Amino acid sequence: MSRIPATSSANDAADAAVPAAMVGRRYRSSDHYEVAREKIREYARAVRNQHPAHWSEDAAADLGYGNLVAPPTFGAVPGYLAYAEVFDTILPGYDLSRTIQTDQMIEFHRPLLAGDRICFEMSLDSFRHAFGGDLIVLRQTILDQDDRPVLTSRTSLVGRADEALPAWLDAVVMHGVRPEARQQRRVPDPRRVGNGSEPARETPVTSANPRGRRFEAVRTGAELPPRTLTVSQGDLVNYAGVAGDPNPIHWSTEAAAKMGMGTVVAQGMFTIGLSVDLLTSWLGDPGALRSYNVRLTNPVHVGATGGRIEFSGRVKHLDADTRTATVAITAEHDGHKIFGRATAEVVLA
Repeated sequence: MSRIPATSSANDAADAAVPAAMVGRRYRSSDHYEVAREKIREYARAVRNQHPAHWSEDAAADLGYGNLVAPPTFGAVPGYLAYAEVFDTILPGYDLSRTIQTDQMIEFHRPLLAGDRICFEMSLDSFRHAFGGDLIVLRQTILDQDDRPVLTSRTSLVGRADEALPAWLDAVVMHGVRPEARQQRRVPDPRRVGNGSEPARETPVTSANPRGRRFEAVRTGAELPPRTLTVSQGDLVNYAGVAGDPNPIHWSTEAAAKMGMGTVVAQGMFTIGLSVDLLTSWLGDPGALRSYNVRLTNPVHVGATGGRIEFSGRVKHLDADTRTATVAITAEHDGHKIFGRATAEVVLA
């Protein structure tokens, strides 16, 4: 994890007061996002999710879906836009592009499909000082055109409030991150919709696909076919553009060096997205994921010659009553574990 500069002790109490008051407030995005078929393919290419249902309507139809199926982590693309929209409201003084992700928890209610018109409800779940900065936990629910949940995610970030970008960072950060650029593309403010837990909604039930991997064919301790991928700095630049992630430590060696890192580091959601193909290829259906929880422990440093990431998985538990399995995922880069804990719950046929 990169070094986070310490906050000024004189301002600690004042800085913490506003975020603490925002904990639990729920906000609704002011506009919707339409999931486009070519954006699905673009994202699938960026995170190397090769399941045919991401690329072919016929392959998706064979699994019972009415359109192209988005990769499971596709929600990070519109989700980043939604978080950026409400950051000024929920966390004034914080810059989303200067945070480091530590955890990602996703609960899948149904797959995102091309043509879905989705909106977002977001809240600040918790806020506390930790790791030399502030630990921020955000919750987001993606809702479809019928106001039904598609997925719910909790994202943990480490960052700190700043009055302005340092000169060295302002010089390398993408134009779209600067406050004046954000103001030019600003949509109406998100509206507050309540406090505390989300209202009860009809939630789609994740059911087993008869063409997916069968429960009877799986044994506790079974190993998933491993994957080894080579990642280049160009891959990080491409993902930054596809996902709209402007954090310069992922593409600027100068910015990474100023943050105490020898070279650029991979985006957390990029690494998580790469790991998903291990699961969906084994399952046979990208819609069979019920949840995926990942703790990021070591960054993936990508030098000029690139780097290798090795992914593997093992079935930890089977539940005959629900016909589900719990799968532990391991990711290593240069002999270092990237994921401190990564588990997926999947539905079997």
